[in-house]
Amino acid sequence: MFYNFYGGSIEIKNQYKKFLIMKVYIKFLILNFFKSFFYTSLVFLGLVFILNILTEIEFFNKLDVKAYLPLYISMLNSPSLLFEIFPFVFLISTQFFFINLFRDNQLQIFKYSGLKNSKIIMIISATALTIGFFIVFIFYTFSSNLKNIYLEIKNNYTTDDKYLAVITNNGLWIKDTNDGLTNIIHASEIDGKFLVDTFISQFDKKFEVKKHIQAEKIDISKNEWILYKAKIFQNNSSEKKDALEIYSNFDYEKIQSLFSNLSSLSLFELFELKDNYNLLNYSTTEVAIEIHKIISYPVYLLLMTILSSIIMFNTKNFKSTTFKVSIGLFLSVVIYYVNNFFMVMGKTEGISILSSVWLPLFFFAVINSILSLKLNEK
Repeated sequence: MFYNFYGGSIEIKNQYKKFLIMKVYIKFLILNFFKSFFYTSLVFLGLVFILNILTEIEFFNKLDVKAYLPLYISMLNSPSLLFEIFPFVFLISTQFFFINLFRDNQLQIFKYSGLKNSKIIMIISATALTIGFFIVFIFYTFSSNLKNIYLEIKNNYTTDDKYLAVITNNGLWIKDTNDGLTNIIHASEIDGKFLVDTFISQFDKKFEVKKHIQAEKIDISKNEWILYKAKIFQNNSSEKKDALEIYSNFDYEKIQSLFSNLSSLSLFELFELKDNYNLLNYSTTEVAIEIHKIISYPVYLLLMTILSSIIMFNTKNFKSTTFKVSIGLFLSVVIYYVNNFFMVMGKTEGISILSSVWLPLFFFAVINSILSLKLNEK
């Protein structure tokens, strides 16, 4: 009786000791993965910054600006660019994590302690998913705000600084300057290539009102807008015209392109923009895809981490580190273009919005599951 109790107590102590050792190993893996991710992110951020500053120097080459301006706006734009390449960052981070892990036979030590390959992947995958949520809810908000400041500053040095178009819950508002006159245009709705229920206020250089024009709809397919059933208010009198033509710096394509840079909007602002688009009867496809893309981003980063882990376990006997990294980069580029293909299909409404974002991730997960078979035997 005493012997069993004593033996049982020893077994409990051994189990507790194993638990403590396992806890230490888990902390070790998490800390090293985070270090690998952090240093890889810094390297990619540096590369993005250098490439971006070269682009900005070329843009400001013929403009009289302060020497620090290209440097400053490159700093503002770099976090947003880094966000776009985080899948590559996670893949490279994971590869360097395992390269360090394979040194000095550390993997064998983990195996002797009962830490299987699948368990290692689960630990770093959970870490990657946690980092992914942080990137979406904290880093993305931060980078989108900087991107918005970047676009505002750069817009002051383009020929488009006299033109402006925004969508609010009151409809579409356009500021258009041409031949010394400024038109403030408001439309309650967009129906294809027509602005519906529009009101135009025209001002001179001193911003004094010249006239107002009201129209049931405006054909904006070209720069020569055609106003149907227009009513002109000028000098305390009004005049009606079945059709009236005015020139604008905007056409349908340009108005669409103005709202294509969604990376300057936070997730909350994207939801607000989608609601405003619905009120205006404007297509919400691109905004909806962008929202789903951001929401699914942690899953994408998780799958990239798992894929990189599988590659490293299957190539751990290869001596060439360059070859291992090359395999990962090649597969990540393929995945990137497959994702983009589905995104384009979604934007052109060839497939549904949900399918365009989540279907490639589903296939990606299936491929990872197949490749992870017999992983503990590696």
